[in-house]
Amino acid sequence: MNQTKIISKILFYICTLLSVGYLITFVYSILCLTTDFSVTPYKGGQYLHINYPFTESPFLNIENNYPYMIFSFLLVLVSYGIFFWLSSKVFKVFFQDKLFTKDHIQQLKKFYLYNIFIPLPVVIIASFFVEVESIIWGLVFIHFMLGIFCLFLANIFKQGLHLQNEQDLFI
Repeated sequence: MNQTKIISKILFYICTLLSVGYLITFVYSILCLTTDFSVTPYKGGQYLHINYPFTESPFLNIENNYPYMIFSFLLVLVSYGIFFWLSSKVFKVFFQDKLFTKDHIQQLKKFYLYNIFIPLPVVIIASFFVEVESIIWGLVFIHFMLGIFCLFLANIFKQGLHLQNEQDLFI
């Protein structure tokens, strides 16, 4: 089980870093788009560069229309920021001394609920405003399957919690 703890700890830090990166990028993008700070239009205003802070170097390139900005850019940033934050919480479960706890089951539940019930409605709503490429539907399916797998894990953890009350199970 030491291997599991090492891998889960590494993945915890990677997912935490990705989450922070996505969420900081989301907040910075909102700031830039609402205040025109560090934003440079190009190709006749059809596209925008969101520049690195206090520079003229492009950081992000986006289309200059609100449906795209909201549904294909900002919503993706915040959704994956949340996804990686929840993922980091799940990986954190696997390097704790006591594996089967109510809090760990709650972390798994948040993760599976998010993956089962958020991606499909978000993509369906977005499809009314922007073109959704076919690969996105594949990602929705992958998130759904990931959610179902985590649902199974949560149910195993519930069973483990009951058994642990009778005897201590540690990894």
